[in-house]
Amino acid sequence: MKITWFGHSAFRIETGDAVILIDPFIPNPSFKGDVTAAWGGATHIVLSHGHDDHVGNTVEIGRATGALVICNPEIADFLGGHGLKNFSPCNIGGTVDHGAFATTLVPAFHSSSTFVDGRLIYLGNPAGIVITPKADKVLYHMGDTDIFSDMALVNEIHAPKVGLVPIGDRFTMGGKLAAMACRKYFDFDVAIPMHYGTFPIIDATADRFVEAMKGGRTKVIVPELGKAVEV
Repeated sequence: MKITWFGHSAFRIETGDAVILIDPFIPNPSFKGDVTAAWGGATHIVLSHGHDDHVGNTVEIGRATGALVICNPEIADFLGGHGLKNFSPCNIGGTVDHGAFATTLVPAFHSSSTFVDGRLIYLGNPAGIVITPKADKVLYHMGDTDIFSDMALVNEIHAPKVGLVPIGDRFTMGGKLAAMACRKYFDFDVAIPMHYGTFPIIDATADRFVEAMKGGRTKVIVPELGKAVEV
């Protein structure tokens, strides 16, 4: 599996013949590189929730690539109103087979909405995303969330080995609490921090998470923006 981080919670996951974009807020204040290369060849887009910094450039990418958008029904309806047509709607607890991989939405403790013409639009429940490839390790993108005890069930049911973990504080777990979640509830081979460094009001670095993860068996990878890592 090849993973590329584009800042915030935006990732490109390559497994088998699938190129999956998760929460494609690309470009963003952290990543201002080649967006065409970042999106190139995308076959699927998976969205954790409806906030603008996660839906990001889904409409533009979907139009350019024809990628299948995997999201909850409320987000699908909202994006359908902006001209997208290629959806695979799902909701928390449901698993959908996409050939090279399957997706399952799991709970996340957060919110999900957007503003349109000064009105707040509800966009369904926030979620974490479990990606189960046919021939790679199971990956868990936590979305935006706090720690919660039912993370133990996510681990029991799906046994993810790669964790994409929000650590920026204020809107999600901070680094120390995120490390507690990883160590208490999961047996990750690899943990990759996300949702930091994008805006001044969240943590600028992953240092607190890296420090709190020391001494455990999980390898922490802090990727360089736009540079793929193999896991």
